[in-house]
Amino acid sequence: MARVSGPHTWVARRLLLGVAQTAAVVLLVFALTEALPGDAAVALAGDQPDPQRIAAIREAMELDRPAHERLASWAAGLLHGDFGTSLASGRPVSTYITDGFGPTLLLAALTVVLLVPIGVGLGVLTARHEGGPVDRLVSSVTLGVYAVPEFALGVLLVTVFALRLGWLPPTAVGYGTDLLAHPAALVLPVLVLLSRPVCSLARLVRAGMIDALDSPYAAHARRYGIPGFRIRYGHALPNAMAPATQQLARTIDWLLCGVIVVEALYVIPGLGTVLMNAVAERDVPVVQGLAVVFGVATVVLNLGADMVARRLAPRSEVAA
Repeated sequence: MARVSGPHTWVARRLLLGVAQTAAVVLLVFALTEALPGDAAVALAGDQPDPQRIAAIREAMELDRPAHERLASWAAGLLHGDFGTSLASGRPVSTYITDGFGPTLLLAALTVVLLVPIGVGLGVLTARHEGGPVDRLVSSVTLGVYAVPEFALGVLLVTVFALRLGWLPPTAVGYGTDLLAHPAALVLPVLVLLSRPVCSLARLVRAGMIDALDSPYAAHARRYGIPGFRIRYGHALPNAMAPATQQLARTIDWLLCGVIVVEALYVIPGLGTVLMNAVAERDVPVVQGLAVVFGVATVVLNLGADMVARRLAPRSEVAA
């Protein structure tokens, strides 16, 4: 017999699942980092390390302790808001996260601000002209753009607009973390970040609106003389936005968790760059701290998207 779960029970289940997922991510990242050859002591010892020096560094960093003890100690500090200390620099891990969060958040915010109107607008446009020249043109272009990997598109844009035409800077080198004061350095990264999400969002909105407009409810509304504008934007668009909202949450999660390829290509000091440097230096506390941030961001964004989709499409609340 079908039943409707209470909103508080549903949210509690999602939160518990999110906590479990975050813990699993932390454990997996710790295990994978431990499996890498070498450690922070080897990285700090230089190109020609002395075994005695490596042993002394490892002892000073407490890397000679068993892995489960180090993990338990770090987890206990995490419960008090302490992400630990970097093995490579001795700085608090929270400072790495704070320094890298600004550029990544700026890129993510600019991308989302442009993504929503462009993606939804293209989806509505193609749905209204289903099967026509506009629909075929936009669908072909979005499919072609989606097939191009980010690094290939990034290199192409740098070659054309930075090296050939000289209109934009090729990288963000020399601008530091204050990228907002140098908007020209943000144009190419944002274009690359927009390319695939715009295509996905537009196609989802298009498919959702076409399905909604072909539904018995829409046909019934037309028979009663309800204006087409109201059917399209009062019924079809909200139904199309339910899956689109979940896709948007995944896109924001992808952006906030550090788009490593784009940040590396344009030398942007965001979370992706921090993660790459930490892995190269075997800086386990920094990697773990970023894993927690990424895990919590994923849980919160997906929970918010599920709640919005649940609101837009109430029938999804019904569980068997």
